[in-house]
This record gives sequence, structure tokens and C-alpha cells, in this order.
Amino acid sequence: MAAEHPRAELASWPTPLEPAPRLAAALGLEPGDLWIKRDDLTGLGGGGNKVRKLEWLCGAALASGATALVTSGAAQSNHARLTAAAGARLGLDVVLVLRGGPDPAASGNLALDGLFGATVVWAGDADLAGRVDEVAGELRGRGAVPAVIPFGGSSPLGARGYVVCGEELTAQAPDLAQVVVALGSGGTMAGLVHALGADRVLGVHVGAVPDPAAVVAGMLDRPAPALRIRVDQVGDGYPVLTPAAWDAMATAARTEGLVLDPVYTSRAMAGLAAAVRDGSVVPGERTVFLHSGGLPGLFGHPDTVRRTAGAVP
Repeated sequence: MAAEHPRAELASWPTPLEPAPRLAAALGLEPGDLWIKRDDLTGLGGGGNKVRKLEWLCGAALASGATALVTSGAAQSNHARLTAAAGARLGLDVVLVLRGGPDPAASGNLALDGLFGATVVWAGDADLAGRVDEVAGELRGRGAVPAVIPFGGSSPLGARGYVVCGEELTAQAPDLAQVVVALGSGGTMAGLVHALGADRVLGVHVGAVPDPAAVVAGMLDRPAPALRIRVDQVGDGYPVLTPAAWDAMATAARTEGLVLDPVYTSRAMAGLAAAVRDGSVVPGERTVFLHSGGLPGLFGHPDTVRRTAGAVP
């Protein structure tokens, strides 16, 4: 894992760890088994797991003399939204290179990107990494000093934020058996594995990268362990709300008032439900579900909005 670097202060820690007894019972666990690590309550820019990574990445950017941040993602990227918020907090310009083209509705995360003052560059179907390099070059040509923040904030340095989270969990729940987390760009799971060990981290692949195990292993500074990764919740692809994810969203909302997003946390909760059914997660042990945020993305996901509008109580 990355050596020590300057860290930008972007939130208040630790985030709460809350019991979820009604949701536990609905999933087939004992009421005291399931706890929610509320990394949706990190505060900055609507909250979410990317804040932990951005503290380290932005700290390094400031130390290098950066005047601007450049990053990339999908149109409704939570990471892009939080990079925009971090830039606003730190007095840095932000350019977001997003896949696809302009959305006339500009809802969800896109509305917040604009509110935070970020410039959005639409990449169409072009290679995002290549377009980011071009944008960074254009900024240098205008006299700016850009720092490129990796996709999803996931790098050995960004993952340091989730080493710290793992240390928080060790203090909050010494009897922790496992933590269940959405696996997108991989940095969150990598940091948790570093802190807690691979046997206590269950990642649920959401379809953001083609080889999730390789991505996570590439951020560890030790030989890759046998990672616990579920790949059964991707469905028809990253942006598509699956039936299992919708069921997980509705169950969490109606048992605990807990709001999940349609891409990450809903799939992670569906993966937890599947793990209980197949015996990978068993009653009688402390299981923590890491809530990585993403609420604004719900409002930018047309299928989810249609389903909630027509939902029957």
C-alpha cells in the first residue's frame, strides 16, 4: 500500500456503524448480525466512499502544486461529482471527462457537477484515459498545473483511504466476521483487504471493469491473496438496474429507511442476499455492509425513477 503522503481534510471521521435488525431478518440473518458502515454520510458533496480516496489524492495534488483536477467516469459518476466538490473545497479548478454526450435533463450527479462549478468534457465513445491526457495537455498549454485523479479514485494511494476505514471498523466492531462492499474500480475493496485480510472482505462486482480480481490485486503491495468476489450481480451491464438490485433497494428502504443507489450499493446488497442464500454468509456472525453512497445517481437513473414512481407500498 502507498507510503504516507499529505492528506487533505475533506470530512469528519469515523463514519457511524449502525445496526440494521429488520433488514437482517428480511435477509435471513439474526437481528444483531447486520450492521451498516455509513460511508454515505461522509458529508462533502453529498457523501460517499470516494471522499476517503480523494483526501489522499487531493493531498498529493496540492503538494505537487496543482491548480486543477482532471478525472473521468460515466455520466452519473459519483466519483466525478465528489471530485468536483473536493475541488470547490480546496480552491482547485475541476474538469470532468465523462463518457457519452450531453444529457438535456442534467439530473442526478450531473446537476451537482454543475453546481460545484466543474467543467464537463463529453468524450463520446472515445477512450477515456486518452481523452483525459488530452485535456490535461490542453490545461498545461494554458498555464494551469493539472493533477490527474485516476478513474474512480482507485490507485494504491487512493486505496489508502480504505485502509483507514478498515482500521475504523476494527475499532468499532472487533468481532467483525466480514464486510460486504460493491466492487467498482477496485480501490475500496483493495484498501479493506489490506486492513482486514482477504477472508473478511466480500466484494460484489458491478461491471465497471472487465477483470475485477486483477484490478484489486494490482493495488495491493503484497502477493495477491485469494479474493472473495461475487460476479453474479452484473446482469445486463453496469448501467442497467437488475431485478435483484431493485428488490434489494426496496427491501432496504422498507425495512430500515435505508436508500441504496441503482448501480453500486443495490448490487452489493443483492450480492449479500445471495450470499446468505448460498451459505457464504451465515447467521450468528457480525456482517458489515459498507454503504458507499450514490444517492444522487438514483435521481439520474430513468429506470429507477420510473419504478419508484409506480412502486406499490
